[in-house]
Amino acid sequence: MVGGGVVGLTTAVVLAERGRRVRIWTRDPVERTTSAVAGALWWPYHIEPVAAARAWALRSLEVYERLAGRPGETGVRLVDGAMGETDPADVESWAAGRLPVLRRATAREYGAGTAVWTRLPLIDMAVHLPWLRERLLRAGGSVEERVVSDLAEADAPVVVNCTGLGARELVGDASVRPVRGQLVVVENPGIDTWLVSTAPDGAMAYLFPQPGRLLLGGTAEDDVWALDPDPAVAEAIVRRCAALRPEVAGARILEHRVGLRPVRPAVRLERTELPDGRLLVHHYGHGGAGVTVAWGCAEEAAALAASP
Repeated sequence: MVGGGVVGLTTAVVLAERGRRVRIWTRDPVERTTSAVAGALWWPYHIEPVAAARAWALRSLEVYERLAGRPGETGVRLVDGAMGETDPADVESWAAGRLPVLRRATAREYGAGTAVWTRLPLIDMAVHLPWLRERLLRAGGSVEERVVSDLAEADAPVVVNCTGLGARELVGDASVRPVRGQLVVVENPGIDTWLVSTAPDGAMAYLFPQPGRLLLGGTAEDDVWALDPDPAVAEAIVRRCAALRPEVAGARILEHRVGLRPVRPAVRLERTELPDGRLLVHHYGHGGAGVTVAWGCAEEAAALAASP
């Protein structure tokens, strides 16, 4: 297994718990992967193909609902909030009966227009990623920090490529590209529900309450590779969020984060071969929804990785 973000870790867990010997090679420790930056609200965002992504997301929802029974251990909580510029009927069309709460938001809950009020998994990645790693280790797997320049380096009968944006160089896939996201972490002034809003000009604002902090976002800048936080962008994020929740104005800033979503015209989830005939499974290009689809995708990838 190459790649140690949420998709790689979850896939490794599924394989290991099915009795396979699994070793992850990852360039960065899990705490410094792109996944660690994620706001991590369950929602199939910025991912294709839509129908498959929704199926993977709903399977993952089942898992997250179970994990939410142990939030301190897994980092998963079920939290109410408003998804702006969304009609409940549109959500019902693909998630009917699967969400415990689903209705039109009131004007008090969301005053900027039409919104869905629902209860979704909100994942604290600072807890969830190390928990996934420990679950893998308990299942007999291992994690090694190592830079890989060629998938043929992996000395295993089956290689699974979960390198995300790294696949652009590692396997020459120019169709996977970055969509830059920036967010601001502040002291939480008492907000306990999440909110996502998109302005008519496409500018996003979201507020995700995590234990001990509040995540404010965000941006979606196509083909931008810069990893340094932009102070002007940060100011604009706080301003947009404060327009929705005035108590955010003046909240003490704790941290700035930047991540590059690995977007592709469609998730690459397919079985092929290395030049020497060994089995290779590609599993990358999940855009902004890696957390959302992780378990559903992992099960499909594990099936592809099964022996012929």
